[in-house]
Amino acid sequence: MMGEPVEMDIPHKLGKAGVHERLDRGIGKLATMIPGGAMVDHRWDGDTMHFTVQAMGQTIASRLETFEDKVHAVIDLPPMMALFANQVKAMLQKEAPKLLE
Repeated sequence: MMGEPVEMDIPHKLGKAGVHERLDRGIGKLATMIPGGAMVDHRWDGDTMHFTVQAMGQTIASRLETFEDKVHAVIDLPPMMALFANQVKAMLQKEAPKLLE
């Protein structure tokens, strides 16, 4: 059973190719935006990066859909971690744009 996903758009001016490059380079930093998070794996499927983070014994499936002017992030927090949703969203809003600079 899934909890409530954390979703947000991160604007950028890099174009898709630039975003793909930045995300590949900064993927390890994404895991640190989830309390106790460690990166397990990531893969591209067209313009969407799917990645999995392990945190507090839970597996968190996430995806980043890239567009010319934004990245749409979806973090599927398991129910046990739903209480961290606001913390995760606040961290994403603060740190994710830095990955795209």
